[in-house]
Amino acid sequence: MFGLAFAMGSPAGGASAGGMMAQFQGMIPLVFMFAIFYFLLIRPQQKKAKEHRALLEALKKGDQVVTAGGMHGKVSSLDDQVVTLEIAPGVNVRINKGFIATITKKD
Repeated sequence: MFGLAFAMGSPAGGASAGGMMAQFQGMIPLVFMFAIFYFLLIRPQQKKAKEHRALLEALKKGDQVVTAGGMHGKVSSLDDQVVTLEIAPGVNVRINKGFIATITKKD
């Protein structure tokens, strides 16, 4: 439907001033929709991802954390991509670093 409106020009094949204005007016709602999506969806999601990256960079041994699955534990060791959590005395679990959701208590 939009492609047909843009493909149709004046009957002589040249673009008239009225045709150009109609094309511009047809694009205005699309620009507004993109702006709404950007400010309501894209920008907050990027901000949250940036905060999560900062949280993971600040993670250190001894921090109490909660994983995305809801498991609580204490960080016993860190690698680039893997975190070892102590969930009970003597019970260690290795998880991907990206699955740390929050830090509940810093050491």
